[in-house]
Amino acid sequence: MANSQESLKTDDPLTDFEPLELTFPDHEGNPATRRVYRSGEGPAVVVMHEMPGLSPHVARFARWTRDAGFTVWMPSLFGRDGAVPEAKEGGEVFRRMCVAREFNVLAGKGASPVTVWLRALARFAHMECGGRGVGAVGMCFTGNFALTMMLDESVLVPVLSQPSLPLDNPAALESDADELAQIRERIEREDLSVLAYRFEGDRICQAARFEAYRAALGPRFIGKTLPDVAANSDVSPFFAEHVNYPHSVLTQHLIDAAGEPTVAARDEIIAALHARLT
Repeated sequence: MANSQESLKTDDPLTDFEPLELTFPDHEGNPATRRVYRSGEGPAVVVMHEMPGLSPHVARFARWTRDAGFTVWMPSLFGRDGAVPEAKEGGEVFRRMCVAREFNVLAGKGASPVTVWLRALARFAHMECGGRGVGAVGMCFTGNFALTMMLDESVLVPVLSQPSLPLDNPAALESDADELAQIRERIEREDLSVLAYRFEGDRICQAARFEAYRAALGPRFIGKTLPDVAANSDVSPFFAEHVNYPHSVLTQHLIDAAGEPTVAARDEIIAALHARLT
């Protein structure tokens, strides 16, 4: 079951997920081991957490996906697993990730190197779970990672929730021109789509970024912009201090109630996963 509103305010032990230590080559070909949380049955969906870590809100979205009939794979990329995003701790994680070699946070540097490892995870998850292919959901720092993962043929459903990189240019994309051309050719050839979501007043993932995606990927980029009034205001301390505007469509700023635009976005994603993967 997904977390209750009250349980989102305390650390999540993630006891309903199986922790795995998985080793795949990194961008330099060296073995790299990361913890990945797995749960469920059915086609694989890789859920990549937002800044500053794998929070109870991210786990809630993963449980919704699992309970809809999928095997969820949640890689731990930064931060403290299961922790409520606190202001000071989250700020320190953010600063470390801005200089980490695995993440390209500035424009002109191309896809983050960690996406090589994530593509290997998608291939492994597809081999383990079978089915037509894999879904990939990225959020904030990891938003564009779901798109880069399409360079692996296993990934059929990329979902970009408030893709935030690069941080220094709101009209720029993390993917370079060659990568975007490869992905556009694939989505047109295979009749695939790229789903993306943002809030209208998001100061990180601005309208210019979605326009850049549309220009690069064409009509198969389906970008949805939600009104700011649809954002939850009861957020964790990190978001209250550092992200004090509508941002996280599927986690912190999602209002879990019937008829809410954020719930409609969640349900649309799950429907797309069913349509392509089952």
